[in-house]
Amino acid sequence: MIGRLTGTVDLGDGEALVVDVAGVGYVVHASGRTAGRLENGRDATLLVETRVREDSITLYGFADAAERDWFRHLTGVQGVGGRVALALLSALAPDELLTAVLAEDRKALTRAEGVGPRLAARIVSELKGKAEMPAAALAAPGAAGAGGGDELLSALVNLGYGRSEAHAAAAAARRSLGETAAFDDLVRASLRELVR
Repeated sequence: MIGRLTGTVDLGDGEALVVDVAGVGYVVHASGRTAGRLENGRDATLLVETRVREDSITLYGFADAAERDWFRHLTGVQGVGGRVALALLSALAPDELLTAVLAEDRKALTRAEGVGPRLAARIVSELKGKAEMPAAALAAPGAAGAGGGDELLSALVNLGYGRSEAHAAAAAARRSLGETAAFDDLVRASLRELVR
């Protein structure tokens, strides 16, 4: 199995790029986010996820471990193959994916090509409580706690904010004020986050 490639990148004009390692060109599929961080004709190192099927060996490349880990989580969901996982990673950064999953923001997931409402619901359902999601990632937005977590999210959504942005703002407010802060203070702090 190939876990990492270092070589000269040829971005090409298709959906895959080529990494030239000592004269051997490896075809690597990457998200738009990863491809955007690479320069044509320059050396780069990509973390690689190798997928072997009966009729093919496919390499998926990532600029960082967070993207690779999310690719693994996403492809573990029924109905999400490598192409759809890359589409999700092109549409949403890893931290945005985490926020969308924790906030159950199915609409955010449907921004990715090939992800409809039913698949978005399945992704949220299967990943929301997944134990092997990175501990640091799960702690980042924080779960609803004392201080009116669910009510706070509901209040922000009712004010017209999207679930993902409301969730992120509520989490930031709870981090800065603490879980035991008064509901009104959390609402004001969340709104300050949202207007930045």
